Amino acid sequence: MKESARKQGAPSPCAACKLLRRRCAQDCVFAPYFPADEPQKFANVHKVFGASNVNKMLQELPVHQRGDAVSSMVYEANARVRDPVYGCVGAISSLQQQIDALQTQLALAQAEVVHLRVRQTGSFSNHGVHPVSPSSSGSPSSRLMASHAKPIFDIDMVVDQASLGESMWSC
Repeated sequence: MKESARKQGAPSPCAACKLLRRRCAQDCVFAPYFPADEPQKFANVHKVFGASNVNKMLQELPVHQRGDAVSSMVYEANARVRDPVYGCVGAISSLQQQIDALQTQLALAQAEVVHLRVRQTGSFSNHGVHPVSPSSSGSPSSRLMASHAKPIFDIDMVVDQASLGESMWSC
């Protein structure tokens, strides 16, 4: 990894030793996880946990678990820098709220499908075959769905209406 370059004679201190302004030893516990080309990674971890605490945590872990521990500390530290009060719990809470909103939208869409199937069955028996478009149905769920048109994620979603209509009526 990056440590092999240090052993070959290019004494490039790791990001931790650079920030702490100390000589980077051959057996530096930080070097494999905080390379010199990623200084912000250690800076955030140091700001949140402190170098001494990170050193102690890494020393107490078996070598094969240290990479995962560093990844977790970096994730938590970056979350704390973005949101000092809630950290990664704030991110988890936000994602949970998005899941709840999406589950509500899914339930409404499923109810709309059932509503349309019932109307379709009624129109078959009374008037022949006349498919009902979701936008023209006056059901409460279609009005509620229209009011939640804002995407939860900041991406544009394109739906092929022709294939959506075919799949809806093929049941």
